[in-house]
Amino acid sequence: MRALSSSNHSPAALWWRSVDQVGLLLVGLIASIGVALLFAAGPAAAARLGIASSFHFPLRQLVFLVPAFALMIGVSMLTPLQARRLGVVLFLAAAALMLAALLFAPEINGAKRWIALGSFSLQPSELAKPGFVVAASWMLAEGARNPRFPGAAITAGLYALLMALLILQPDYGQAALVTALWLVMLFVVFGWSWWMIAVGLAGAGSIAGGYFFSPHIARRIEAFLDPAAGETYQVDKALQAIAHGGWFGRGSQGASVKYQLPDAHTDFIYAVAGEEYGFILCAGILALFGALVVRFYARAASLSSLFAQSAVCGLAAMIGLQSFINIAVNLRALPAKGMTLPFISYGGSSLLATGLAFGLIFALSRRHGPAARRKEIMP
Repeated sequence: MRALSSSNHSPAALWWRSVDQVGLLLVGLIASIGVALLFAAGPAAAARLGIASSFHFPLRQLVFLVPAFALMIGVSMLTPLQARRLGVVLFLAAAALMLAALLFAPEINGAKRWIALGSFSLQPSELAKPGFVVAASWMLAEGARNPRFPGAAITAGLYALLMALLILQPDYGQAALVTALWLVMLFVVFGWSWWMIAVGLAGAGSIAGGYFFSPHIARRIEAFLDPAAGETYQVDKALQAIAHGGWFGRGSQGASVKYQLPDAHTDFIYAVAGEEYGFILCAGILALFGALVVRFYARAASLSSLFAQSAVCGLAAMIGLQSFINIAVNLRALPAKGMTLPFISYGGSSLLATGLAFGLIFALSRRHGPAARRKEIMP
């Protein structure tokens, strides 16, 4: 590693010494587990969908991982000033694409969330979340620094815009997640306040709205509360797969439930981990995500910039909450919600958005010198 030693002042060496190397290692481990699990779940999904190549899904995942990691590394090299500008542009672009999806995209499963780009489908709301966290953190931090600046009001407007677009799709689960992220940022910047109560009520309202105005969401909640009254096939099979795996799993030859699980390669890949590799890997995945979030929060606590603290905490909460929701659905601890397990579930849109979020975290949590810190606080 002489090329990256302290005597080397090249951009790559400076980046390597300033970036969170432990965080990078944890992200790499999670992505590696994701590829291994897709080699386990992919053949069953390909056979069920009539795809000739058994390894269609893991190979495509590897194809998407390359730009996702390139994006993560590239974004992690940005200065805090560049990162927050990227967040604003990202949020505005994603909001415009979400509006375009509402106006022009075909309805899929009762929702307009996807934009077709050739053989690739983009879900703009995945990109809107990290953009919102960075843009909102910037406004909140500016408002805290300068009482005359209406940072909280601007952030409320951004939140209202994103919530409106999500509810119109509809995607009440993402709306609830965005609300939770905003609560985290408000707490970091202001501590406990009436703002948190108001935002919490707004989040509860989005869930209630989903129950009363979306038959699809209502069916999922009713099935969760009373399994005998609704369609619980996938969750039942997920629990069966995890139970079948026991402590150490059944291996690729002994695993059978994954062939009966429609979304084994996406939302229910955690169940495949349980069946093939057992409780040991399931606990390991939980530990990795837990360690990653704790690591990010520890880095955030050491930062001098309120903006960077808020953004890193919000982005870390996004990764942590999304992981928690996915795993909880697999264990029937929450109603079914189409939310992927970051860097593990199959999906190009999710991979790129997660890579971007990790890149922003690494960019904002880097150990910057005095000159960089002076730039960071400039408007």
